[in-house]
Amino acid sequence: MSEPAVIAEQLVKTYGEVKALDGLDLVVPEGTVLGLLGPNGAGKTTAVRAFTTLLKPDSGKAIVGGIDVVKHPEKVREIIGLTGQYAAVDEYLTGRENINMVGRLYHLDSKWVKGRADELLERFRLADAADRPAKTYSGGMRRRLDLAASLVAQPKILFLDEPTTGLDPRSRIELWEVIENLVKDGTTVLLTTQYLEEADQLAEEIVVIDRGRVIAKGTSETLKDSVGGDRVEVVVREASMLEPAAAAIAPLGNSEPVTHDVDRRVTVAVSGGSTILVDVVRSLDSAGVVLDDLALRRPTLDDVFLTLTGRPAEDDEIEAAKPKKKRGRANKEAT
Repeated sequence: MSEPAVIAEQLVKTYGEVKALDGLDLVVPEGTVLGLLGPNGAGKTTAVRAFTTLLKPDSGKAIVGGIDVVKHPEKVREIIGLTGQYAAVDEYLTGRENINMVGRLYHLDSKWVKGRADELLERFRLADAADRPAKTYSGGMRRRLDLAASLVAQPKILFLDEPTTGLDPRSRIELWEVIENLVKDGTTVLLTTQYLEEADQLAEEIVVIDRGRVIAKGTSETLKDSVGGDRVEVVVREASMLEPAAAAIAPLGNSEPVTHDVDRRVTVAVSGGSTILVDVVRSLDSAGVVLDDLALRRPTLDDVFLTLTGRPAEDDEIEAAKPKKKRGRANKEAT
């Protein structure tokens, strides 16, 4: 059995009085995608920075590719790639020049890098725009260029910190396809994301962290099963009916109903399958609540988050407040 690609043992990192990581334990099997999810202040980006040698943990152990990140950070940088939350490309250089620049930072043979650049530009569907300045690229193209540049040195392990933030749905799906192909080729990926459907699509295993600790882990399906039962979703005609609707269906649920003001929706966990819908309709009718929609569905990862943490998945406020490095890959920070 091969050694895990990434290991964290009781990892701790403190910013002032805030513990961004509070004894984090994590294992990423080689050749897989692990989705690291968490709500505000969970510590996702701090964990990635510790694994990629961008910050030194206060205590605990982080092993990447069998190498201790504190004892031998330079060796870790030789085998990893990192794409951060924002496309880290030089907009005044062309796509080809951006990739060549990263090759120089790695001190790779220039002739080999030239061939590698051609290969990556073709693979990421950027060949036609290779000699245009990156400032003329769309957001999706910049993201693909950023990811291509992180692969110049053919890293064994790739860290993707919210790689599709700000992309439109089409560009997001295109990037998902790229990531899936990388894993087929044997790359190990640790992915942090605020898009729960992204974890559903890409991750073989999901680890949920909150306040710097692991609170749940498993496949997408096992996590959904862990919150138990189906969900009744009610969409009311008017926002003023949200509270009466929640009160009406509360006795039928296995937990407190959750209201969503934006789309006038009430959700509650239930048992009994589709037969419960009859009771829901009767209860809402008695309360004088007018509906636009009613549905019974399986739990989603959103439900998992709300159940486990009481909060939705969002960007880390603590992490976002930290100064961002100009470039997103570990080798660039260290060079």
